Amino acid sequence: MKSLGYLGAFLTGALAGGLAGLLLAPEKGENTRAKLTEAVEDFCKKHNLSLSRKDVSDLVDDIKDAAED
Repeated sequence: MKSLGYLGAFLTGALAGGLAGLLLAPEKGENTRAKLTEAVEDFCKKHNLSLSRKDVSDLVDDIKDAAED
């Protein structure tokens, strides 16, 4: 059970770090979203995951919305 707490803490920290990075990024949001979309597409190709461009775009938009909150 204790390992679940560590995993939750790790994931929370990773999410907080990612959001902080998005908020403090030196580039325009549009450029950052384009880079995120490309990175997710590359990851999916590398690991044979099938996501449509719309799915990736929705994921990036969700990250953007979370960063605004």
